[in-house]
Amino acid sequence: MHHAYAIQASAEEGIAAARAWLARHAELVGRDNPDIVELRYGLFSVEDARRVGESAAAAPVAGEQKAVIIAASRCYREAQNALLKLFEEPPRGTYLFLILPTLGGLLPTLRSRVQILSGSEAATGGAARGAIAESARQFLAAPREKRSAIVKRLASGKDEDERRTNRDEALAIVDGIEAAAYAAGVEKHRALLAEAATFRGYLEQPTAPVRMILEHLAIVAPRLGSGQAAHV
Repeated sequence: MHHAYAIQASAEEGIAAARAWLARHAELVGRDNPDIVELRYGLFSVEDARRVGESAAAAPVAGEQKAVIIAASRCYREAQNALLKLFEEPPRGTYLFLILPTLGGLLPTLRSRVQILSGSEAATGGAARGAIAESARQFLAAPREKRSAIVKRLASGKDEDERRTNRDEALAIVDGIEAAAYAAGVEKHRALLAEAATFRGYLEQPTAPVRMILEHLAIVAPRLGSGQAAHV
């Protein structure tokens, strides 16, 4: 049985699904079970990844198995790289769950080390069909003119908070484009996937050239109708 999983869901839905999976497959139950560790983050950093490693390395308290459930709103590339060794070879008897609102931003190296589940399907043992953020669905479904309007809006911002919010939405669009490309076929969209990974690294910086990145993606990203995008 696999020991490392990624769940695409909100924090609450993902944690509930992970606990349901653990109760069914690992007989780890109970809200106060000390061998089920829940860790919640906003932006998951390299330092957070180190703390996760320390938590995973600790011996189980009540039995021979334990689980570490990590829920975050976003996981930086460097933090994902810091998780690689742990997710490739977790301590014996340890289950790992990484919960994110979208899995489009998972690095291929980390993606290859996990079994991907959706929030609702984790509870029944099924595998995920990726979903993408609403902003990304709108961008993918839009014609060139509407994409340009979206780019113009996200490239503006009257203060730092608004610019940060716009940058986060731009990141969600990049994640969605990547998810759509994976669903449509890695070989067919290898160049687009490479660009998405590169642009995500840029967008994680406060001085990211949001307009330049999104204008390029507005041209090269395939257009999907709203029905198609909803099921990517």
